[in-house]
Amino acid sequence: MTEAHFDELIHPSTRLSLVATLAAADWAEFAFLKERLGLSDSALSKQLATLEEAGYIVTERRLEGRRRRVYARLTSTGRDAFNGHVAALRTIVAGAVEPADSPAKP
Repeated sequence: MTEAHFDELIHPSTRLSLVATLAAADWAEFAFLKERLGLSDSALSKQLATLEEAGYIVTERRLEGRRRRVYARLTSTGRDAFNGHVAALRTIVAGAVEPADSPAKP
């Protein structure tokens, strides 16, 4: 079971969306991430660099035909951080939900 840990690095919505997308894939190509997240090249590059610097992702440049393509994937550290962050968010949300049998307050 993953230990709940709120992760300030992952929490900003752009990074959370990026890490969530990578959590669902083995490798993801830069153009796919850019389109999926609606980011510019520079914005996505910055987010990838921040996560790579923290050890949460790795990137790889592959030559495909005549083009170099950038791929990214989560590291085990990144996956653990993401799972811990999701667990922390679930704990926060669970504490805010009113029990079904409690009377509604005016």
